[in-house]
Amino acid sequence: MARAFILLCDSVGCGGAPDAADFFNIDTDTGETIPDTGANTLGNLANWRAKHGSPLHLPHLSRLGLGLACQNATGEVPAGLEWPSSGYVGVVGSAIETSLGKDTPSGHYEICGSAVDVDWGYFPREIPCFPDTLIEALTQECGLGGVLGNKHASGTAIINELGEEHCRTDQPIVYTSADSVFQIAAHEETFGLARLYQVCEAARKLCDPLNIGRVIARPFIGNDPSDFRRTGNRKDYAVPPPVNNLLDRVVQAGGLVWSVGKIEDIFAHRSISRTSKVSGLEALWDSTLDVARRASDGDLIFTNFVDFDSKFGHRRLPEGYASALEYWDSRLPELFPLLRDGDLVLWTADHGNDPTWRGTDHTREQVPMLFFGPAAPKGMNIGTSSTFADMGATLAKHLQLSPLFGGNSVL
Repeated sequence: MARAFILLCDSVGCGGAPDAADFFNIDTDTGETIPDTGANTLGNLANWRAKHGSPLHLPHLSRLGLGLACQNATGEVPAGLEWPSSGYVGVVGSAIETSLGKDTPSGHYEICGSAVDVDWGYFPREIPCFPDTLIEALTQECGLGGVLGNKHASGTAIINELGEEHCRTDQPIVYTSADSVFQIAAHEETFGLARLYQVCEAARKLCDPLNIGRVIARPFIGNDPSDFRRTGNRKDYAVPPPVNNLLDRVVQAGGLVWSVGKIEDIFAHRSISRTSKVSGLEALWDSTLDVARRASDGDLIFTNFVDFDSKFGHRRLPEGYASALEYWDSRLPELFPLLRDGDLVLWTADHGNDPTWRGTDHTREQVPMLFFGPAAPKGMNIGTSSTFADMGATLAKHLQLSPLFGGNSVL
């Protein structure tokens, strides 16, 4: 049995979602609605890098078979992701999302065995975007003089736009995106972190009747737009995940679920045994390796490496995205000597966020599905799964847990 790991690189999709035409981005310059058809985070990123004379270099993920996962999804191996002539060594596949959204909770919940088969609530792309009744109730309940923003926006852009006014007026900045989300930004020092969390807790209750997936606290610091920056004290208030998912099953069986990064927020703090709330790829890797030394048989170690999505995908920064992937890949060999007999590791993503695509929102894509570690066969192509839930089903079988509601084990 040993342990199971999920190393989730947030938004590292591999293209080829069969229903991509049903999902959209909005061009921020023209307002044009753009279907996600053709979005391909890894493929387009690799092509972008190759055109700029610096091919993407991910030797360890490539050796596991990442290029083959991309080929399963799109028919092509991205430049620089070819596996060695000696062959790939992982269990390689791609997976199609069946949930109705391309958001973070939907991807995570489906990976853990429960596709989201109902539509989340969304806010219209107009100004103001939030219902008057919602804002009036929030300001009254929290004693606010008003709010700023009230529109679709990039989190960093709206802080630069309205951060100084926020500090002057003490009015929080509220905004949304194409996801089912109500985001509240406030200065940690002038507004106060505890106060921001209290406002978000009130907003969570007010958003429940609207079926909004997440309310997110977005604290920031700095004195003016030249140095405003978001901090690692982000906190998500999510709709509770479906019951009896992979995390629930692990805890019910007596194992521990180790959350690294924002996993505890995504799963509404349910069935989380140990938490390492850190931010930044270096700290996330350091914490994952620390947990790998400490976790016991039957435990699940679950890390979300969010930087790809939050720092580079939404901001459409391909070079930053590529460099972050190369850094992530350079750290992977540090995990290998910490794996024990019987350990199984899953490397995957929850959706796409093509940094070369027009718009600022997630892109509907397949995701890579790589299994490796002492318990994994060597050099196996498992093709394309019809649901992300196959990943959770595989890990549940490995941990000798009762079957999940969705998915089938691929091993």
